[in-house]
Amino acid sequence: MAGLGAMQDWKMRITHVIDHAAREHATREIVTHWADGSETRTNWGEIHRDARRMAQALEALGIEPGDRVASMAMNHSRHLVSWFGVAGMGGVLHTVNPRLFEDQLEYIVNHAEDRVLFYDAAFQPIVDLMRDRWSTVEHYICYDPAPGSDLLAFEDWIGAQDGDYAWVDGEERDPCMLCYTSGTTGHPKGVLYEHRSTMFHAWSGLQPSAHDFDPSTVMLPVVPMFHAASWGLPYGGAMAGVKFVFSAVNEPQVLCDLMDREGVTTSAGVPTVWLAMFQHCDATGRDLPKLDSATIGGSAAPQFMIERLMKAGIKVQHAWGMTETSPIGTVGSPTADWARMSFEEKVAKSRMQGRPIFGIELRTVDLDDRTKELPRDGESSGALQVRGPWVIKRYFKAEEDAVDAEGWFDTGDVGILHPDGTLQLTDRTKDVIKSGGEWISSVELENAACGHPAVAEAAAIGVHHPQWDERPVLFVVRKEGQDVGAQEVVNFLSDKVAKWWLPDAVEFVDDIPHTATGKISKKDLRDRFADYRLAD
Repeated sequence: MAGLGAMQDWKMRITHVIDHAAREHATREIVTHWADGSETRTNWGEIHRDARRMAQALEALGIEPGDRVASMAMNHSRHLVSWFGVAGMGGVLHTVNPRLFEDQLEYIVNHAEDRVLFYDAAFQPIVDLMRDRWSTVEHYICYDPAPGSDLLAFEDWIGAQDGDYAWVDGEERDPCMLCYTSGTTGHPKGVLYEHRSTMFHAWSGLQPSAHDFDPSTVMLPVVPMFHAASWGLPYGGAMAGVKFVFSAVNEPQVLCDLMDREGVTTSAGVPTVWLAMFQHCDATGRDLPKLDSATIGGSAAPQFMIERLMKAGIKVQHAWGMTETSPIGTVGSPTADWARMSFEEKVAKSRMQGRPIFGIELRTVDLDDRTKELPRDGESSGALQVRGPWVIKRYFKAEEDAVDAEGWFDTGDVGILHPDGTLQLTDRTKDVIKSGGEWISSVELENAACGHPAVAEAAAIGVHHPQWDERPVLFVVRKEGQDVGAQEVVNFLSDKVAKWWLPDAVEFVDDIPHTATGKISKKDLRDRFADYRLAD
């Protein structure tokens, strides 16, 4: 036809991913350590077969293209099957975070209108509690029921099918996955991923400057498959034919044992995962697993964590993203001048959140005037905005777009862009502390405090001050068996942050509240200390 190119049409649909994995990497292993301590081994060929059987079984239940199918499960091979089986019959997989509060669980399942729920036996108490409150769920299927249980078991359910199944055809922009934000204010919001956007995201994640997957990669993802699409790792891993090592429990001893025994080369998780592994290794006298690389995301990693990993010969890839970006936005990788840097300079660069992978555009704008774009000078701090083919346009069932006329999505983060494109996050727009007309980063203050050997965790919030509007107060959890005073913490910080950033008070607490995704909940902390007043 005149005016068109001469290349083949090839719809960007998830089914191509699992077909490729089965055709080119059929025997590459998938290992699962289950909650009961047992382990199973399968491979990409068998995942492909079971995904087809699952698609058949869903159709037998009357599930139709576009219907939402929920999973509430940890990382394991049966959950992986669901990522491809649901998409393969045209459905939308809604990964449910079991750590959400009851009212949030009630809201998101009903809002999504999920018709089927697959779940781990460990979450049976949640299912029993919520069953009468989930009005749309018609079928409950357990991934791993105990022997002799009368629950409908996943393996028995798909075992009734022969796998002779042709994937449902559809359009590139059909939805394939639904994830909800953690909902720190108001109800969680749904982010509906498309086949096309998901394919672009997974492809881009294979870049050497991102995950750098190839068939020799052995990946143990600690980031849960229910959180932010597991950072896209299941799809990228299938594209490259990696060996996956899954654990349905995130106990540091189990993770370390699996990494050592299975020859894991790379892993990904939030900072608390690595902290727990450090504590385990220190308590047992064992070395850190011999990884090639470690991806850290979810929240900023403290300097001491990055230093320890790098000194162990592990490449640290600090990453930034969010549910609304599918989620990868930036990944830390060596810059052009990496070989000329000192160790200290490499640590400082690795503390930042990396650079955008191809497909992502970033900019920062003035916090007080969102129409004013800021320069990439490594100094100007502003509201971070993003756009690209796997960035949200509109929340699920929302009437209005979540982006401006030019497609920019306001992330809610505060950051600095450096001349080489490196992103340095400094805070959330709702958590940044404005003192005397100047901005103080609560995150940088917290990370600096966590470098003290007696500090287990720290959180900073702004408290009203009659002269300066707000001043920072630092809440600190001491490490077990350690003792440290307020002035000692301030003295420790004195050469690590600007003098006017130093907290007006340091308060010691037994715990700091967290969100369902493991991040510090500044909202709950502010609520807890709503009556707090600084001393005159």
